[in-house]
Amino acid sequence: MDILYFAWVRERVGKDREQLDPPKEIKDVRALIAWLAARSAGHASALNDTSALRAAVDQQFVALDASIAGAREVAIFPPVTGG
Repeated sequence: MDILYFAWVRERVGKDREQLDPPKEIKDVRALIAWLAARSAGHASALNDTSALRAAVDQQFVALDASIAGAREVAIFPPVTGG
């Protein structure tokens, strides 16, 4: 699965993408984020406050309780504002 990071999430994690194989017990975006947050101090800094995060699964905006079953790509980013 490709994990993509954008904006300040990318800056804190220190990379814009990772190719990872989450454990089978990781079923939704929220659980994926918790698993990712344990990977490093940078991941924890970027991902510990899920209220400040949004996600997309296979390029579709989703709630954090959305399933990742069969997903090829999960993007994690801060809230997007219009202008």
